[in-house]
Amino acid sequence: MNFERLVRGDTPITCPGCGSDQVDKLLSAPQAPGRSKDIIAAGRAAAAREGHFSNYSASDQARTRRK
Repeated sequence: MNFERLVRGDTPITCPGCGSDQVDKLLSAPQAPGRSKDIIAAGRAAAAREGHFSNYSASDQARTRRK
């Protein structure tokens, strides 16, 4: 049976299905640094090119429309 559980340190793990403590730990690869600011900026630039400003705050809308 496969299951996921977030474990930190040497916390004992038991299978939720059968209660066995003979489980293998699998490690995930570390996540790359976030680029959400870049993704948001690209989305806003694309929306602005198309004339859509609804995803901007009121102050950002006023500043963007002046350009």
